[in-house]
Amino acid sequence: MAISTTIKSIQDIMRKDVGVDGDAQRIGQLVWMLFLKIFDDREQEWEMFNEDYRSPIPEPLRWRHWAADPEGMTGDELKEFVDTMLFPGLQQLEARGDDYRGVVIRNVFEDAYNYMKSGQLMRQVINKLQDGVNFNKASERHELGDMYEQILKDLQSAGNAGEFYTPRAVTRFMVDRVDPKLDEAVMDPACGTGGFLTCTIEHKRQHYVTTPQDEQTLQRTIHGVEKKPLPHLLATTNLILHGIEVPSQIKHDNTLARPLISWGPKERVDVIVANPPFGGMEEDGIETNFPQAFRTRETADLFLTLFIHLLKEGGRAAVVLPDGFLFGEGMKTRLKEKLLTECNLHTIVRLPNGVFNPYTGIKTNLLFFTKGRPTEAVWYYEHPYPEGVKNYSKTRPMKVEEFQAEIDWWGDESDGFATREETEQAWKVGIEEIKARHYNLDIKYPYQGEQVSHDPDELLAQYAQQQAEIQELRDQLKGILGDALGHATQRQEQKHEEQA
Repeated sequence: MAISTTIKSIQDIMRKDVGVDGDAQRIGQLVWMLFLKIFDDREQEWEMFNEDYRSPIPEPLRWRHWAADPEGMTGDELKEFVDTMLFPGLQQLEARGDDYRGVVIRNVFEDAYNYMKSGQLMRQVINKLQDGVNFNKASERHELGDMYEQILKDLQSAGNAGEFYTPRAVTRFMVDRVDPKLDEAVMDPACGTGGFLTCTIEHKRQHYVTTPQDEQTLQRTIHGVEKKPLPHLLATTNLILHGIEVPSQIKHDNTLARPLISWGPKERVDVIVANPPFGGMEEDGIETNFPQAFRTRETADLFLTLFIHLLKEGGRAAVVLPDGFLFGEGMKTRLKEKLLTECNLHTIVRLPNGVFNPYTGIKTNLLFFTKGRPTEAVWYYEHPYPEGVKNYSKTRPMKVEEFQAEIDWWGDESDGFATREETEQAWKVGIEEIKARHYNLDIKYPYQGEQVSHDPDELLAQYAQQQAEIQELRDQLKGILGDALGHATQRQEQKHEEQA
């Protein structure tokens, strides 16, 4: 049975269980089981090549002990074992010397949850996984990777879980352009399900890994942080699927919850590739981890401030940001001034509507910058729809081949992109003009006449985009008013204390 068929039949079984409600829970349930099955397959491999290998998991909790036998535990006995023995046991694992596998497993299960109420249905799911997934078969590894990619895409329709998935075409283009070298430390401080990191692994293997020693170097250079439990579990499993033996560098944490100044020189990285969550507001108090001039509760702005700080001199970044960042004022103006002063923001690729459908209709941009010298000019590239396409959708997503025009045009940063030319899609804006615009980076192509469309689909897409932009401005305004009200209340309380 094909792995994709196995997964489909597993999800059909889960739909019968009264405890599993909706796609996000179904995917969460499937992935912690898949993680343990894949980890057991990897352990078989490690045991074969290392006689001294010792599992970080106590024997009664290993997949092979409680799950592999199709006639094993079932019903209430299985349900009670999973809830009272398996989860508590895995949540208490520790590192053993230099072996951090136990910590990886503990972090994965820290906030994982067994949603299934029926032990009989759980046994059916386990048996399907045992029969249908074998990570040690080379023929199945690639298929398992494709299947996992589909699981991540399925998150797009799973409510707010859709924010964890960046289209593969976008991640591959961004990683290709920043071109992380073998020994360069690469980080995604809001890594979601690990899409940018797995693209980085593939890129390094394709271009730079030629020996086993190179592979070990690669293993040490991949770093990510994700605060939400489900995407962290998905990212950890994703990296194991991509051959990272002990993905202990994928932390379950919130990078914004740490004071900016506490990130020391040893933690700086060579490359950042990220799609920070935007449109959301961080919890109260998070903004106090940042300097006064850059305090906001808008998540994407805080992350960009962090990215600039985390890059080494000469470090490179590729970041997804919404249109609201380009034209935003107030704190956004100060942040853009900081970005253009401390970094060379050499390229902004403006994406069309629908790239992130159905998660958001807001127009997005890819910002490419290098830390260490100020921006002299910004090149813009307006990415067009392919011929015959008016919008992207879940069934018709963006394809990586669409970026070939940008790749052919790109040039080399070492000579200041001397080969770049202005075209119908590309134009250049000097820093003096940007300063005169008060750092408003929302600059349209200067030589294109006003295009009037009467196509109903295009008009509806424009309307949807305008509504999304209006909502984003409302959210920004709400955040500004909330901050102002908070400061006013604080001053009032201080005044009362002084009078008392």
